[in-house]
Amino acid sequence: MTTRRELVARLAAICGAPNVVWRREDLLVYEYDGTIERKQPYAVVFPADASETAAVVRLCNELGMPVTPRGAGTGLSGGSVPTRRGVVIGTSRMRRILEIDPANRIAVVEPGLPNIQLSEAAAAHGLFYAPDPSSQKACTIGGNVAENAGGPHCLALGVTQNHVLGLEVVTAGGDITWLGGRVPDAFGYDLRGAFIGSEGTLGIVTKVVCRLVPLPASVVTLLAIFDTVQEASATVSAIIAAGMIPAAMEMMDRLTLQAAEAGLRCGYPADAGAVLLLELDGLPEVVGPQAASARAECLERGATEVREARSAGERELLWKGRKGAIGALGWIAPNYYILDGVVPRSKLVDVMASVSAISDAHGLQCANVFHAGDGNLHPLILFDERVPGAKDRVLAAGAEIMRACVEAGGSLSGEHGIGYEKQRFMPWLYSETDLEHMGRIRAVFGNEGDFNPCKLLPAGTGCGEMAHQEQALRAAGPDAYV
Repeated sequence: MTTRRELVARLAAICGAPNVVWRREDLLVYEYDGTIERKQPYAVVFPADASETAAVVRLCNELGMPVTPRGAGTGLSGGSVPTRRGVVIGTSRMRRILEIDPANRIAVVEPGLPNIQLSEAAAAHGLFYAPDPSSQKACTIGGNVAENAGGPHCLALGVTQNHVLGLEVVTAGGDITWLGGRVPDAFGYDLRGAFIGSEGTLGIVTKVVCRLVPLPASVVTLLAIFDTVQEASATVSAIIAAGMIPAAMEMMDRLTLQAAEAGLRCGYPADAGAVLLLELDGLPEVVGPQAASARAECLERGATEVREARSAGERELLWKGRKGAIGALGWIAPNYYILDGVVPRSKLVDVMASVSAISDAHGLQCANVFHAGDGNLHPLILFDERVPGAKDRVLAAGAEIMRACVEAGGSLSGEHGIGYEKQRFMPWLYSETDLEHMGRIRAVFGNEGDFNPCKLLPAGTGCGEMAHQEQALRAAGPDAYV
């Protein structure tokens, strides 16, 4: 057995004492992500590169210590919560842009680079990185790879999987290797594809080769205002059926609009039932007619008004409201629980009605802001965790909403991942044989059960076995065995 002090000393020998966090008060900010789950690790370590990362992983394997990879901690499925305590490996020291190659339209970056900084750097070459999560000012490329992140502008261009060509990774077994490379469609088994979206259960990314795309020649941003969510939902399918794939098509309901307007002052109509935020881009001679057609579809299906951003400033303000809407809900309630189901576009109206009915049945407010174009719903259940029983009601309602998505022919996640919060729902979609085969991939990468445990796949008894030890550890003092 190893004491906490011995563990910290051995981690410090690899990464340097300033790069190891172990005092309980300092660990508080590493016990949660963007969900309502919490668990405090024994220590957090920040390697500088792949070799230090591999050394830390091998040490933890030697000690039988659970490992949890962590980027910026903005995840929304509990993926970076250290459910079995252990050691958190953070990537925040690895945040450089190593190369931008405009001729081949690629960039090589480290995993701790904030998402938005890649597009800002690429803009000088007339390029950008397409995946743009709402948290893109904070979330990191490595975390995006782990969760296969999307974003509002992924409707036409695709999610992280479509924009990452190669990865340098430290496997769960402590080896350093490359998956994929600098060109698309490499021969052989697509281990790069298997790693993206594996939620930190196969290893830790230490370099990423990103595909860059040209900045659009023309952009038109529309805000369509509706009296009801049902009208706005029906319009989504109509626009796609008319032969258009907008760059983005986002929906916000009345509760979300009220919060965004109260907190961000973006000029949203707070009394509207819902709005669609549409963006079309490309060549001006194509975008102009498409914008006119989209406007007509909205008006034909009940829009009371369709506004067009007349400047870059107006466009930025509209997107500020959309990307900041979730945080603005703090004006209404102190806590929220965000869901991430996907449904066919044709089922949006029915599933939105189910979301409303489920929330009402549990006596909860629910705000909705989501990627309407690809049916990726984000119901936000609002509550106050200080109220006895509130969290249990929220989790029960959330499970019912996810079940409604699956029963409508959808899936459990569009971009937030399965993580800890939804792994128990995986049997709704996959057979025991399916799940067994998924589990076998972990062993190939050296994960015998201690690398980001209790995530993605249904967990065994090991995810709860630490609970009975915690009281004894606290009583034994700071140098207790771990």
